Amino acid sequence: MSVDQKKFKRKLEGVVISDKNEKTITVNVVRRFKHKTYNKFVSFSKRYHAHDESNSAKVGDKVMIIESRPHSKLKKWELLSVQK
Repeated sequence: MSVDQKKFKRKLEGVVISDKNEKTITVNVVRRFKHKTYNKFVSFSKRYHAHDESNSAKVGDKVMIIESRPHSKLKKWELLSVQK
């Protein structure tokens, strides 16, 4: 079953901030939303560890990751596509 055929819950877009580990990338995902009390836009960022089977993503690339089975203690996401 290929990655395109898998049923997944969530899809996130972010920027690769680390590719030092073997078959693992660290992705920074920024989420913007309006604060309900102050009515200002707030940026919230979170880092995700994603499985990169072919080591194709490099630091600075925009990537799309999808939720998957746990690969390790921290890796619960897989790389779907890379946009340079």
